[in-house]
Amino acid sequence: MRTFRVIDSHTGGEPTRTIVDGGPRLIGESIVEQIEDMKANHDGFRCSIVNEPRGSEVMVGAYLIPARDSNSHCGILFFNNVGYLGMCGHGTIGVVATLAYLGKIGPGTHRFETVAGPVSATLHTDSSVTIENVPSYRSHTEIELQVDGIGIIKADIAYAGNWFCLVASPSQDDLDRPISELLELASRILVACRRSYPEVDHVEIFGPPKTVPGDSRSFVLCPGGMYDRSPCGTGTSAKLACLAADAKLIEGETWVQESIIGSTFLGSYRWLDKSKGIVSPSITGRAFVNADVQVLVDENDPFAWGL
Repeated sequence: MRTFRVIDSHTGGEPTRTIVDGGPRLIGESIVEQIEDMKANHDGFRCSIVNEPRGSEVMVGAYLIPARDSNSHCGILFFNNVGYLGMCGHGTIGVVATLAYLGKIGPGTHRFETVAGPVSATLHTDSSVTIENVPSYRSHTEIELQVDGIGIIKADIAYAGNWFCLVASPSQDDLDRPISELLELASRILVACRRSYPEVDHVEIFGPPKTVPGDSRSFVLCPGGMYDRSPCGTGTSAKLACLAADAKLIEGETWVQESIIGSTFLGSYRWLDKSKGIVSPSITGRAFVNADVQVLVDENDPFAWGL
């Protein structure tokens, strides 16, 4: 019988399962080498944590590993039902809430290693968290995509720890459509986008906000075919990079990003290289710990390592 200790949390409705004890020892001199070792030799661990029968397709896993950089609290490997993520904004906020729950960190700024690069996270006294994401930028502007059943739409491509295809909602009430229809629409956009941009694995459809303080509402399709319940930390970062490039949001100004379920993140940015359109996005949100669980893996169970 194998056991793992996991702490579950949600950030704006999006779950994070943080593995704090019992995971595999990974080989590698860097976090990139370690995640490659996990992919090659321990992928069953990923499946057992986030996939059915004990997980779900919306779950994001965060495996805490020793930091290689002495200035970092730890490394974080993010993964979901189909593979691995370079960075995860809501997941980082969830990790900070988890570490605070465990008494391992207190208010202040903490540094973490991710596959996409180092990120910092400030735990505030009200338990909200501000993460400073990896350098983000827009790589392509208003590309034309031939989307099956829809026709030609225009989109931006941006990087913010993950690659995004950002599309303005074709009509005012598009984001009020049933979730099943939004999933179908975003999936068709992703297929069209990946014909020319295979690195893209997220789609962000954005439209008018629902609330008075909001600036935008978004529907984000994640790898694995499920949508983000939160406003998506890396997705909001990608949006900020596009706004900065278009001079629609000034440096340091706050942007309120709503999710499809109504939760919000506060976003802002600072320029890293204005000539190249590279920004450092900051995202503020809050996570709530909702379970402290010992996962049991019974070798006699044919589905012990996930479906």
